[in-house]
Amino acid sequence: MFKTLINSFKNKDVRKKILITLALVFLYRLGAWMPIPGLNEEIFQNPDWIGDNNMLFGLMSAITGGALSQGAILAVGVAPYINASIIMQLLTVAIPPLEQLSKQGEEGRKKITKITHVLTLILAAAQGIGIVLTWRALAPGSGGLNAALLSDPNTLGWNYMLSQWLIGATVVIVLVAGASFTMWIGERITEKGVSNGISILIFVGIIASVGQALVAVFRRIIRYGGSEPQAPIELVGFLVMVVLVFALIVFIDLAERRVPIQYAKQVKGRKMYGGQSTHIPIKINPSGVLPIIFAMALITFPQLVAQLFFPPNNAFLRGYNEHLGAGSWGYFVLSGILIFFFSYFYAGIQFNPEEVSRNIQQYGGFVPGIRPGKPTGEYLGRISKRLTLFGAAFLTFIVVVPGLIFGAVIDDPMLVTAFSATGLLIVVSVALEFDKSLESQLMMKQYKGFLK
Repeated sequence: MFKTLINSFKNKDVRKKILITLALVFLYRLGAWMPIPGLNEEIFQNPDWIGDNNMLFGLMSAITGGALSQGAILAVGVAPYINASIIMQLLTVAIPPLEQLSKQGEEGRKKITKITHVLTLILAAAQGIGIVLTWRALAPGSGGLNAALLSDPNTLGWNYMLSQWLIGATVVIVLVAGASFTMWIGERITEKGVSNGISILIFVGIIASVGQALVAVFRRIIRYGGSEPQAPIELVGFLVMVVLVFALIVFIDLAERRVPIQYAKQVKGRKMYGGQSTHIPIKINPSGVLPIIFAMALITFPQLVAQLFFPPNNAFLRGYNEHLGAGSWGYFVLSGILIFFFSYFYAGIQFNPEEVSRNIQQYGGFVPGIRPGKPTGEYLGRISKRLTLFGAAFLTFIVVVPGLIFGAVIDDPMLVTAFSATGLLIVVSVALEFDKSLESQLMMKQYKGFLK
């Protein structure tokens, strides 16, 4: 990977794309650090105050690099855009007019993108309202919304209830604007930079949360090391487990089943073609981290919406958070079911056995021991389903088991959230995808130079 980076900076065009990506990422991190005007700085100075009181918002804050717990302009992050993309992809499969629109080439994709943008803003508004109400519920003291969102509520000369509505509406508008800006940055990275922009933003947010968590833990060890002698040992054991999970993720992510293909010899004119052997690589986890991201987005969104309509002490909301909220057993079970669903859903989109079989037969190829045509498609379909089952089981394992173990080994919510197996999987997948994108860019430039 380091060799690829060095070679990329030697190429002018690829270097320009990398610099554009870095500039846009810096702009995103700047927005994730800038606080919303009027916030009470005393409440938002502690980065753990949300994660300690609400595990769902702690997880969302970790993905945004702490922007949510710090009351930043880009606190909403990429979650609305991801949810909108999920909804549009599912509706495209279920609704025939949208399916026809997706097959109309570039113009159809532009129309679907516009619909996705509008849906993103709607979901961002709903999430922004949920964030404001959560800040109001979790803010220390008895000042309500004003205590969390205004430095000195006594400076207002308006009616108290009216001031609450005005402050809340202003903050929601800022959060929706921040979500729109985040979506714009992600799309510009995809268009003018390297790799998928939304994945890069999630990657950067998790890395930032990891850095903040490690700094906080080291400060705590230095300050209270004498009274907690086991803390350094727990931290070392935790980091060893992280390295092992990293190794497992990389191993599975690069694993693939190679189906051998033999091409028959063909004589055309005075030349002989074919007679070569190759293979079709079928990855164990072709969807990467997308099933986990989409499963998390769908699970957390109802919990976020529920907080819009029920007060914090409501019995239904307490029961929902206890049985289906982030960190509960129901959450893990539902995560596993959705991960399996999205794994098969995206495997079916990315790999079509019938189409691959037709292409192989068209060019005179065959799988040794399998008849060309429909039997080859069925054979490739069975392999794909088995590998998808193993990949979905791996994703479910990596979400549930390490998270429970991490929580038992070290008693630090911020560190456990930042180093969750889901976060590690996202980091590894995005890093490998970034490396492959750089390699493809370099390969493309080399071919262009050769043709010139």
